[in-house]
Amino acid sequence: MTPILRGWTLVSRSLTRFLYPPVCAGCAVAVGEAAALCSSCWRSLHFIERPYCEALGLPFSYDLGKGFLSAEAIADPPVFARLRAAVLYEDLAAKLVSRLKYGDRTDLVPLMAGWMRRAGAELLADADLIVPVPLHRTRLFRRRFNQSAELARLLSSGQPAFAPMALRRVKRTRSQVGLGPTERQANVRGAFEVPAAHLPDIKGKRVLLVDDVFTTGATVSAAVRALKRGGAREVDVLVFARVAAGRG
Repeated sequence: MTPILRGWTLVSRSLTRFLYPPVCAGCAVAVGEAAALCSSCWRSLHFIERPYCEALGLPFSYDLGKGFLSAEAIADPPVFARLRAAVLYEDLAAKLVSRLKYGDRTDLVPLMAGWMRRAGAELLADADLIVPVPLHRTRLFRRRFNQSAELARLLSSGQPAFAPMALRRVKRTRSQVGLGPTERQANVRGAFEVPAAHLPDIKGKRVLLVDDVFTTGATVSAAVRALKRGGAREVDVLVFARVAAGRG
């Protein structure tokens, strides 16, 4: 970059910062840098740290030992190997998800993906392929972007490989909001498939499935089953937020 171009770049950044000063992603008060939270909003987030269930990523109140499983995982073993989430799905976390998904706030992706990268470091290290939970084409047309794909794209950074087309939603489902656990499972049953052209990409691979939220687990479980039918050796799951209680 030439000195003149470098100078214009610095002027442009300063002007942008003056016209559009950075604000907290949670409450919109002024902050020191873009894609950040104020101290009050930061304290309101419940980041998930060890100790937690090795399978479901549910936080424990005290350390039960390495490899310990929650009662939920023992009573109803998940179809995936491991799930990790950055935060609990509570007030501010729910607002961030809603703003990204329904408010076109793609500027939140770097912030959320950064926390997910920290929470899922071991999963990312083990993965051969990163696959987002897909939207049906009609919903993608209305929403214009898939929030899970945007998070997965940033998490990938080339390693593991990003494969946004390796899983397809073939069934147009109702929104899961407001449905009970049994209704959610029925709603997404048979909703996903691995396209024939992508079977070689999936076969024998350890896949990391990415979504924004884990609630009852119905959508994620349906997607995992489709990946396994497609030949995936193992599937881990990484989400931005998960509910604090069991899977429904």
